[in-house]
Amino acid sequence: MITFLWLLAVVAAIIWMTARLKLHPFLALMFGSIVMGFLTGLAVIDMLGAISGGFGSTLQSIGIVIAAGTIIGEYLDRSGGARVLANKLLSWVGEKNSPIAMSMTGYIVSIPVFCDSGFIVLSSLMKAIGKRTNISIAVLAVALASGLYATHVFVPPTPGPLAAAATLGADIGRVLIMGLIVSVPVMIVALLWAKYWCGRYHIEIELPDESEDEGRSAPSFTIAIAPILAPIFLIAFKSIAEYPTEPLGDGYLFNAMVFLGDPIIALFVGVLMAFFMVGNGEKRIKNLWLEEALKKAGVIILITGAGGAFGAVLRETDLGDFAAQFATAGNMGVLIPFLIAAFLKTAQGSSTVAIITAAAICAPLLEPLGFDSVNGTALIVLAIGAGSLTVSHVNDSYFWVVAKFSEMDTATALKTHTTTTLLMGITGLVVIQIMAWLLV
Repeated sequence: MITFLWLLAVVAAIIWMTARLKLHPFLALMFGSIVMGFLTGLAVIDMLGAISGGFGSTLQSIGIVIAAGTIIGEYLDRSGGARVLANKLLSWVGEKNSPIAMSMTGYIVSIPVFCDSGFIVLSSLMKAIGKRTNISIAVLAVALASGLYATHVFVPPTPGPLAAAATLGADIGRVLIMGLIVSVPVMIVALLWAKYWCGRYHIEIELPDESEDEGRSAPSFTIAIAPILAPIFLIAFKSIAEYPTEPLGDGYLFNAMVFLGDPIIALFVGVLMAFFMVGNGEKRIKNLWLEEALKKAGVIILITGAGGAFGAVLRETDLGDFAAQFATAGNMGVLIPFLIAAFLKTAQGSSTVAIITAAAICAPLLEPLGFDSVNGTALIVLAIGAGSLTVSHVNDSYFWVVAKFSEMDTATALKTHTTTTLLMGITGLVVIQIMAWLLV
């Protein structure tokens, strides 16, 4: 019990440092790891070994993947590829169904692109559609924001789920497949809420300038979507190939799928495809985008490694023994990581930081909670993702991106965007719990 109380104190300190002192999450997590080690009486050698080992082992499996995923996202953002995807989906579903197009666009774009960037890139298109169709901007904004959010917290290679999978030792392919299953009903519930609740709010907007960035022609739909879908299919096929029934046998095809479906190789295939978004005569721009992407990846990698260090320190404590008391609660173990992530998200704002920190806290709890199987660890990753949705409000940068770029006032954003994220988180928890009863 005393270890649990120390954990609460350290987590509160991390939240206070990141939310109030604006200290970078990397430093806050490293500070928390050291303090937790001293408070729980770990030997100095054991504590230092856990910190360096946890940091290194986490990045060993995920660092390159995060870098590659960030490159794909940067190219999709800068080239206008996200805009191309939105226009194509809109042409398929029709302008009357533009909320569906916005939601689906966000759902696809946010797999490699951070939801904040995705919303900013697509906001001008969203406003233009609102003017053209007379559909409330509140509806379109919430549809887009929720579509972006659904895959942001559930589907690798988004950094949060990737980092959680690495920390908990979950199979990334399994997380990807299950994450897609969970994210669909979450997105549908958000879309229904946007259409039938948010439509009562009217927002006056100015028609944006839809000129192409820097006069460049945007990539085709095929080129824009290929870097997103290729890694997803390759990783998913690897999981299928490795299924115990051996559907692809154990020969050449099996080995090829295992190689190509490794997250590192799959994401590098996506990176190569992303390079086609830039013309042959724009080598300088291509190199500039690559440098910007790697800078962003470096920050994410540091935070992820610090989360792994924090988790390794916690595994050295007796926290798992305390968590064993919850193991008999009717197989409701997914509720524990959900509540931890929801608390962290609501308190400090960042979904990615909430996911990484919650994964570190939950690492020693997998066995006591009865979720140390392949399916179990994947479901815990998703439960953490559902918690990190709950809720987006005034301390979340994404809240202000949605409010600012859709021209909502704070009260309207709270009544629309915030309530939607609450429903999304609860829906995700319900779906994950049903899957836990069936699969664990």
